[in-house]
Amino acid sequence: MVSDLVNKMKSKIFQFWSGRWRGEGGYREVLVLAIPLILSTGAWAVQHFVDRMFLAWHSPEALAAAMPAGALNFAFVSLFLGTAIYVNTFVAQFFGAELHDRIGPALWQGVYVGLIAGLLHLLLIPLAGFFFGLAGHAPHVQKLEIDYFQILCLGTGPMVASSAMAGFFSGRGRTWPVMWVSLAATVVNIILDYVMIFGHWGVPALGIKGAAAATDLSACFSFFFYLFLISLPRHNRRFRTLTGWRLDISLFKRLLRFGLPNGVQFFLDMVGFTTFILLVGRLGTVELAATNIAFNINNIAFMPMLGCGMAVSVLVGQNLGKNRPDLAERSVYSGFQITLVYMAGIAAAYVLTPGIFIWPFAAQADAVSFASIHKMTVILLRFVALYCLFDTMNIIFASGVKGAGDTRFVMFMVIAFSLLGLALPTYITLGIMNRGLYTAWTIFTIWVCLLGIAFLFRFLGGKWKSMSVIEMAQPTLPGSIPGRQVTANKP
Repeated sequence: MVSDLVNKMKSKIFQFWSGRWRGEGGYREVLVLAIPLILSTGAWAVQHFVDRMFLAWHSPEALAAAMPAGALNFAFVSLFLGTAIYVNTFVAQFFGAELHDRIGPALWQGVYVGLIAGLLHLLLIPLAGFFFGLAGHAPHVQKLEIDYFQILCLGTGPMVASSAMAGFFSGRGRTWPVMWVSLAATVVNIILDYVMIFGHWGVPALGIKGAAAATDLSACFSFFFYLFLISLPRHNRRFRTLTGWRLDISLFKRLLRFGLPNGVQFFLDMVGFTTFILLVGRLGTVELAATNIAFNINNIAFMPMLGCGMAVSVLVGQNLGKNRPDLAERSVYSGFQITLVYMAGIAAAYVLTPGIFIWPFAAQADAVSFASIHKMTVILLRFVALYCLFDTMNIIFASGVKGAGDTRFVMFMVIAFSLLGLALPTYITLGIMNRGLYTAWTIFTIWVCLLGIAFLFRFLGGKWKSMSVIEMAQPTLPGSIPGRQVTANKP
């Protein structure tokens, strides 16, 4: 009797696991799409990790300057990057609806966003001194921040355009090319970092300027690699990747309609984060360096989770293009369960073995000056361990609703939480009440947790299931010309 009951339970567990693994929208489908994206975003995280590690070896001041300057630069870039990245959703929904000839033109609208971004960022270069003068950091740190920011502005156009071209592959579920381009660009960046920061092979030691130049050159490498891939004849024949290069005003406006809120969300998210970093910088170089290290360590875990979120967004877009919201929902839950298990393990490692993560930064740094940074970083990693579990909800459920086109809600939530829940409270506690670093990190942790909960409830509401970002082809109407289709713009 007992053995029969046990066997039945085993059978049910096996059936459940088999269904979750093999079925449509299950773990296998998510992982097949996500693994190359995880490796791709992981490569980006490694690139920045090594960049910061080399700067830590160069000087504590260079390390302290890299995070606020890089964050401010990315805050401006993110408005355009978030818009261009949304090409991914257009491609996914066009691909799911089998409107292949619309994919190439959608890709090029994102490239034009990159062109606009590159031109506008040239105008920010003269303003760098004003920005970092407001931050009030130590004069020698300000000088390094200005240099780093100005050089990074030069690489904006290729970076944004590359992200749009990556959407051509990831939106169709072809994520391996994205991985190979990212890995190749990471190798290029690391080599150039080593050569240009410290001065090797006849190149002068440029310090933080070399780190910024290496990032720009890596972005240019990615751009030309993607340009070569999308120019292949087989892609042009099926998707019009070359013949669809012209500016399509209607499609460009549609990309702005859905993608710009995504860009605004990225921008405001980064504004809140950058404000946090700049205010922490007022506490001192040690506090800023420890915060820098803690965030860079978390990037190693966060970026793979972001790769899984990208896969979820693609699957939602493709399944809604096929008019299968049930499979879209199942994909989101599969992605959430995978990332939750992953992040729980990472959180435990942050608490139990923090020294393993900090060691690369300490390896070649001055032992005396780094001791206080090390001690402070250990405590900050405990904050990271707590909020990264909620960040799973933040990434996966936000990716799910954005894959459907629900970008405005995400934008409004970020406006409310990033400005009112992060930037303003941090300013009050640090700038007016003169509280310390751990108070600021408590606010940051609460901010991440509240965002995750908000996106979870939006997903559970189900409004996203009836959304679409593309014009959907309708069946031929009676009395219409054979072979012609009537299309309707569906919001």
